[in-house]
Amino acid sequence: MRFLVPILVILMLLGGCGRPRTPVEKANAEGILLLGNGADPKDLDPQITTGLPEFIIQTALFEGLTTPNPRTSAPEPGVAESWTHNTDHTTYTFKLRPEARWSNGDPVTAEDFVFSYERILSPAFAAEYAMLLFPLKNARAFNAGEITDFSQVGVKALDAHTLQLETEGPTPHLPIIVSHNAYFPVHPATILKFGKMTDRHTRWTKPGNLVSNGPFQLVDWNLNERILVERNPHYWDADTVRLNGIAFLPITNQNTEERAFRSGQIHVTDSVPLSKRDAYRLSGSPDLHMDPWLGTYYYLLNTARPPFDDARVREAFNDAIDRQALVDTVTRGQETIALGIVPPNMEPYHSPPSPIRYDVERARALLAEAGYPDGKGFPAVELLYNTSELHRPIAEALQKMWQKNLGVEVELVNQSWPVYLDRRKKGDYDMARAGWFGDFFDASTFLTMWTSDSGLNHSGWSSPEFDALIKRSEMTADATERLEVLREAEAVFMREMPFLPLYFYNRIYLKRPEVQGWYPNLLDLHPFKYVWLDPSLSPQ
Repeated sequence: MRFLVPILVILMLLGGCGRPRTPVEKANAEGILLLGNGADPKDLDPQITTGLPEFIIQTALFEGLTTPNPRTSAPEPGVAESWTHNTDHTTYTFKLRPEARWSNGDPVTAEDFVFSYERILSPAFAAEYAMLLFPLKNARAFNAGEITDFSQVGVKALDAHTLQLETEGPTPHLPIIVSHNAYFPVHPATILKFGKMTDRHTRWTKPGNLVSNGPFQLVDWNLNERILVERNPHYWDADTVRLNGIAFLPITNQNTEERAFRSGQIHVTDSVPLSKRDAYRLSGSPDLHMDPWLGTYYYLLNTARPPFDDARVREAFNDAIDRQALVDTVTRGQETIALGIVPPNMEPYHSPPSPIRYDVERARALLAEAGYPDGKGFPAVELLYNTSELHRPIAEALQKMWQKNLGVEVELVNQSWPVYLDRRKKGDYDMARAGWFGDFFDASTFLTMWTSDSGLNHSGWSSPEFDALIKRSEMTADATERLEVLREAEAVFMREMPFLPLYFYNRIYLKRPEVQGWYPNLLDLHPFKYVWLDPSLSPQ
């Protein structure tokens, strides 16, 4: 079993002697957190990745201008010890800590941030998350190649420890946005040592090469086995860090991961097998955690090719889904069904009424209107999903619903995480499983990704009306008016329906009581600098 290999290696690293102890007991003694990470990261470069497996590791290695509070996820000082803004929130001045250091001892400077933001916005770099920097003045134009002089972008190093950011319009939530990995700095000298500024997937992220500025530094990376990080002695707040290291374990099989948890081989799981959720819940297990999560589980539709280039087909597939049956009998995680893209816990934002409803007769009528009565003549379509015990039964359930309610056949295609990401990005799919989690607590994080110039929009769908509304929201100073503009944008998106929303996530996982400083929050952010292990809480 692949999982046993990294555990044995970690035990050799931990050392120790005496009576046989479980990996968790040894890790408790050494201050090493054993964490299920779901999948192996595609890369550790914070400016080119978009997935959760990568993001979780990157938050241990890097730090932005601000960092999330472990309880509330509100922005707190990170590399920036303080910041100020003008009256209309269009100019921010961040004062960087003189003591902030890279893991090789170099100082973290304002010029490092200028380099990093130019890199992610450069057209040749083709970063999917470049759109998160579009609130900055002229960032969108630079990314589109409309201007080529980066000095025209609203990013200025006023001195070694002062960074000024100018925005296109009022952006009161900018301190929240800059905590995202897209805004993490990268070490310029290391990037250039292994290639040009805009080269992707170079060797700079390998052990021995990677220079980072977060609470931990990279020690080892064995593909499909583990990533090991240790405390960064140069981190400005190293005294707060109580863990000596973290082992990120890419266990894609949820049953394997759950058995590893029960046998004392792992502290926190990435998920819980569908078949085990009821047993843990009904037994009242203190290890089971079902926390509200700001995320939407959905299927992406490729609107650039038939049959999903037809809005009637997209609506038919939506109306043929019994979402309540899906969450009651398949996922069994007490999820709320989704009829839109923005989760309901985004107050004061409220989504417009959704046109989606479970209505088989209407779904059949729409499919017939599109030229496929009772599914006759409907082309063969594939549903692409990445390897997971969760995704497979959901896909099978919907496959049966569409066959029964519409008379159409859908082929299920399972791929590894990297292959799945590549196919999705290239548009090599008909339908694709997807999930989106709020980057910050604002409705825009679920909407801006669908603009025509977003590197995250893999649907082939675009709307000038939607784009204009998103841009208008970015220029609107009044908070209430801005939310109304976003509401109008979501209404346009839902009218066109380039996706199949299924449910809003709960974060369902197992956690041992020794793990402390880990608090439930809607963004599911757990800054590792605040996490520690208390061996005295280990169950006897």
